[in-house]
Amino acid sequence: MYQDLSMVFCGEAGQGVQTITGALLHVLKKYGYNVFSCIEYMSRIRGGCNTTEIRITEKKRDAYVRRIDMLFALTHNVVEHLKDRISSKTLIFAEKEKFGDQWSDNCIDTPLTKFAVEAGSVGFSNIVAAGVVLGMFGIPLELFTAYLQGKFAVKGEEIARKNVIAAKLGYSFGRDTAATANISLQISLPAGRPERVLMDGSTALGIGAVAAGCNFISSYPMSPGTGLLTFLAARTKEYGIVVDQAEDEIAAINAGLGASYAGARAIVTTSGGGFDLMQEGVSLAGMIETPIVIHIGQRPGPATGLPTRTEQGDLNLALHAGHGDFTRAIFSPGTLAEIIDTTQQAFNLAQQYQIPVFILTDQYLLESVSTIDASSVKRRTVEAFLIKTTETYQRYAFTDDGISPRGVPGYGEGLVRVDSDEHDENGLITESFEMRRRMVEKRLKRMHSLRETARVPTVIGSLVQAETLVISWGSNRSVLEEALDVIGNKAFAGIHFSQVFPLSPVINSLFENKRLFVMENNATGQFADLLSFETGRSISRKILKATGEPFSVEEVVDALHHSDHE
Repeated sequence: MYQDLSMVFCGEAGQGVQTITGALLHVLKKYGYNVFSCIEYMSRIRGGCNTTEIRITEKKRDAYVRRIDMLFALTHNVVEHLKDRISSKTLIFAEKEKFGDQWSDNCIDTPLTKFAVEAGSVGFSNIVAAGVVLGMFGIPLELFTAYLQGKFAVKGEEIARKNVIAAKLGYSFGRDTAATANISLQISLPAGRPERVLMDGSTALGIGAVAAGCNFISSYPMSPGTGLLTFLAARTKEYGIVVDQAEDEIAAINAGLGASYAGARAIVTTSGGGFDLMQEGVSLAGMIETPIVIHIGQRPGPATGLPTRTEQGDLNLALHAGHGDFTRAIFSPGTLAEIIDTTQQAFNLAQQYQIPVFILTDQYLLESVSTIDASSVKRRTVEAFLIKTTETYQRYAFTDDGISPRGVPGYGEGLVRVDSDEHDENGLITESFEMRRRMVEKRLKRMHSLRETARVPTVIGSLVQAETLVISWGSNRSVLEEALDVIGNKAFAGIHFSQVFPLSPVINSLFENKRLFVMENNATGQFADLLSFETGRSISRKILKATGEPFSVEEVVDALHHSDHE
């Protein structure tokens, strides 16, 4: 009996593991279950060993677990690839003739190929596997067949019919197997069946950008940042978005700045390796005080690193990118709702403060899929900070807060002059030392207001009895929440930062008289070092991981249990 089920599907690239996942997530969500899914895959088009984890839980969970309750093997390489996650309790569905001496008492001979061929082609094995799952748990077959008929209708009635046959064969096998082996899913459906949406992180990012009034995106494709580009590109006509697939990353950020100078609400999307090339453009944005939102989908480096894996290794890159001193802000959302909200905030802040604003995500967060309550999707007001210029307009006029009224060409009678050289109030080149001093102070002055209004971090648990605060940022929010819930020790509480720079002043009171742990997916503890620098507080322990994998709930639980006994 399963009350928190972790299913893993493993196969070679090209065997349709993602087809299984997409079908099951759709049907399980339609039936009313809480679902979460994350993927890991090799950087190759064919072969290798790729896996997808699907969790079905009574209490909503959005975190990766190392535990595998059920494993569906589409290839014989599964056991070696997942040996660290397979236990004596793992039930393995596989074809015995393909497993050879890897066969064990945990295995159930599942004729995926036989049923697929009966349906018309060995390529239907993935649909058979999905049918087995639904049959075991008694999910109405009609939900699955309706999904298949809709999905494959464009390929013709015959293809749709064969997919349905494969689904029925797998479903019957799953139903019979569950009855024989006494397998059941003891997970209650959420009360009231709230309206929920199934989406991945890239979709949430796109929704946030659209809600923020984004009307220009430029990018040179680089995973995992490309998902935002393709999402917005598919909606150009619906939302009036101009999409520029640039020839390289240098051109991408310069196009974004050009569009912003003309009045667009612009974003560029890339990964760490691509952003390396954008740094001069970031410095240009700082000098000409032109807003730009920059999304970095993090993956392991240096260089090409692990292009399809995950990491939080680009915080220092975003924090220090671009030569010279100027103001910036950096967001690091950890949930779908946070992605949607912080993306909108990023656009508004970029426009208000006329600065580059970063959104840091990672492969794990962008490509994980989860259900989200529709009520948690909030829309902020799209804030416009443009003025109609007059003949005496000065683009860089000095003000008390350091933010000059911003005009754009063609809106008013004034000339909107900008320059990458140091300049005076009119945007004319200057080498005056006094003007240089005043302009540097002007560009930095807005940091005070930006800091005072920074997002307050989210407290997880209760601070009253907690002796240790476990700090996370970005994609580690959900795994920390679940780990603290599993531990159930009031001596631990958590704090999650969805804005990592500048930091809210309230953190000093939150940290008072607490031992501080920081968990992050990089090798050196980049955010831990930033916290120490900004607050003067020492970090008692860094919980780090830089293998290219996300943290599992079990890893965090073990780390905290170990520290509790030190």
